[in-house]
Amino acid sequence: MLSRQLLLSLQQSLGPQQAIQELKWMNQAINQKNTTKLNLNQMVTRRINGEPLQYILGTQPFGPLNLLTRPPVLIPRPETEHWVIKLSEFLSPTAQNPISLLDLGTGSGCIPLLLCHLWPVASLNAHAVDISPHAIRLARDNALSTAIASSSDPRNIFTTSLANFLSKDFPDPASRAKSPFDVITSNPPYIPTHEYNQLPRSVKHFEDPRALCGGQDGYQFYHAIARLVSQSNILKPTGGLVVLEVGHDQAVTVEQIMRDTRRFRRTDIWKDLWGKQRTVLAHT
Repeated sequence: MLSRQLLLSLQQSLGPQQAIQELKWMNQAINQKNTTKLNLNQMVTRRINGEPLQYILGTQPFGPLNLLTRPPVLIPRPETEHWVIKLSEFLSPTAQNPISLLDLGTGSGCIPLLLCHLWPVASLNAHAVDISPHAIRLARDNALSTAIASSSDPRNIFTTSLANFLSKDFPDPASRAKSPFDVITSNPPYIPTHEYNQLPRSVKHFEDPRALCGGQDGYQFYHAIARLVSQSNILKPTGGLVVLEVGHDQAVTVEQIMRDTRRFRRTDIWKDLWGKQRTVLAHT
């Protein structure tokens, strides 16, 4: 039974309607998991203290998948889900014509794992890298929990490696062995320093800053990706595609960063569900 004091505190923290909805989700999680480890009062207390609901519940829906979530790995966002589903419809790999994909800064593995799920069996060979051991562990766990990396009957190929794509030594051996890739995807850290300092407590105090901070101006990782495709054979020189999530006001600048490499014949910008320019595509 939830104490009245905690209920009032939750309503003050979230607002009455949001508090009701989140209490519903918490109770559903308790009933579904059927374990005494999940205590409603403890869950509500954690939420009042600012912890993201996804960490408390331990999962986050992402398309048809229900991904595991653990701090401090970045929680998958709906704007990412939107463009990944759109990408799954934009490209049409088959078992006869499979594609290879590199996901830079994979976090929970949400981007390649959703594509592995949505595309036909044996149509995708995805490799994901991240600088965080926590992220790599979670991505692997998500591959197992979604049955994408089942050893007995894998839907598509999903592999990972611990690597820093800002390093001069990148591509790492695992990525080099699989290159050149047909597609490179990334939802890199893109929040400028001054905006990071203004983030809500639920983000700044719980999610890994390495997954959020994009340097002083927010473009550090986009410049790194541009250098990567310019100075290595990581991407196919013809018919290759780079797909990058960007901040709400960054699309035009990121598009120009990619154009300045002179490696791409065309660029496009996709909007998200809220009309924001959210995704930059660059085609070789």
